[in-house]
Amino acid sequence: MYVAQPIEWTELGVVMLDQRKLPAEEISYTYTDYREVAKAIREMVIRGAPAIGVAAAMGVALGVQKSAAKTIEELQGEFPLICEALAKTRPTAVDLFWALERMKARFAELTQSNTDLARIRQAMIQEAQEVHAEKKATDEAMGRFGAEFMPREGQVMTQCNAGALATAGIGTALGVIRVAYQQGRKLHVLVPETRPYLQGARLTAWELHRAGIPLTVITDNMVGHFLKTGKVGAIVTGADRVAANGDTANKIGTYSMAVLAKENNVPFYIAAPISTFDLAIPGGEQIPIEERSSAEVTHIQGVRIAPADVAAAHPAFDVTPHRYIAAIFTERGVAKAPYTESLARLAGAVPAKAAS
Repeated sequence: MYVAQPIEWTELGVVMLDQRKLPAEEISYTYTDYREVAKAIREMVIRGAPAIGVAAAMGVALGVQKSAAKTIEELQGEFPLICEALAKTRPTAVDLFWALERMKARFAELTQSNTDLARIRQAMIQEAQEVHAEKKATDEAMGRFGAEFMPREGQVMTQCNAGALATAGIGTALGVIRVAYQQGRKLHVLVPETRPYLQGARLTAWELHRAGIPLTVITDNMVGHFLKTGKVGAIVTGADRVAANGDTANKIGTYSMAVLAKENNVPFYIAAPISTFDLAIPGGEQIPIEERSSAEVTHIQGVRIAPADVAAAHPAFDVTPHRYIAAIFTERGVAKAPYTESLARLAGAVPAKAAS
């Protein structure tokens, strides 16, 4: 079953598949400067919270590798600038900051105990590669846990793109669907287009089609209709940040979908790695919401669809209150209400064994 590779570390640099070009073109770029990686994250060459985390880790490693510093002291002076450039790219995805903190901790450990710049540079590259490998393993475990909650047959729904393109693994929400399908569940996926960036119509549809999983693309304003009439057995989406009480930020439109699911008695699930948890904030009101360019609303692929000089809002995410969420799938198990207890327990637990 085909799995996309949105990002890879190579000897030549960080290679990213340009998700802005999909599905029409499959174009990859090789980045040799951390500032280029930061720009690629900001401009959504790569997107999806876990994949952004992998890109940030690789950006830090690239900055350290390519630094002209001759001494550890010079490298220590430059390192905060590298991290700052990457931190400014996307404010909502907590995986970005998780990855940066991890790379900062590893750098501090290395510079305190090692005087060999070459070894420091190689160890930082290895740390970034380990982040990538762990994300792949995380997705697979999450998929096994979540697959048990998918219907034996029938329609399921997702939102945006939470597949391999978004995680650098097999995906969070799409990873759950992928594993369930591989286990023999006869699923058909309803894929809302996800305006304004069309991640559903462009990316999720592309991934599912390449993997041979049946799907139907629908417009965002068809969600309620299909939840009422389409015999949808479950909804599973990804998340960019999960607060301590289970409130969850995800791509704009997720909140509306969750409310409609509740009205129509369709279970609504979240698939998110532990690194997406932000247990330092009590609820969704504290989650920062990225406001992107209004041009992404008034234009589609460079073509204006709205009258000139009209205002357009573009909050890229919304927050789904925990009361609408039936369960949260993680690599360590499944969290259920009360989320203040179950999320904290999973965050501090050792990985559990998923059912095969």
